Amino acid sequence: MAENETPAEFGEPAGNGADTTPAAGVISQYVKDLSFENPNAPAIYQSQVAPAIDVQFNIGSGQVGDDVYEVVLKIEVRATADNQTAFLVDLSFAGLFALRNIPQEQLDPFLLGEAPRILFPFARRVLADAVRDGGFPPLLLEPIDFGGIYMQQRAQAELGQSGEPAGNA
Repeated sequence: MAENETPAEFGEPAGNGADTTPAAGVISQYVKDLSFENPNAPAIYQSQVAPAIDVQFNIGSGQVGDDVYEVVLKIEVRATADNQTAFLVDLSFAGLFALRNIPQEQLDPFLLGEAPRILFPFARRVLADAVRDGGFPPLLLEPIDFGGIYMQQRAQAELGQSGEPAGNA
């Protein structure tokens, strides 16, 4: 075998001409929904207390076409100071992903672990800009290990289905 040839087991198309190589790519990314509320302006700007920040994440995915999946990273942020709401941000940032020849057992790990990791830096920037444009210092979220979270939730779900009560884990 020549030095620059790759055996079929490493992703070379099948001898019958069919392309069976797994492939994943980003088609597009976009803000699906964005809401910023500043319900106590202008009084909240008089507060000298740093706001307490509560951040919640949710990830959803669905097939929207042949080999095309939409992944939505939803981020909700609530900031409170002096017992009043400083701001609320609700962002749904989505991406369209082309997934071809991906084994079924690898779809969820990609859609719920890897795809959010790809989307997160862009969603983080949109969120930071919205908070800054609302009159507050930009909110810069720390990176999140979406793959690790997916694996942890999967392990918890499997433990719950193994016959043991889920509450005893």
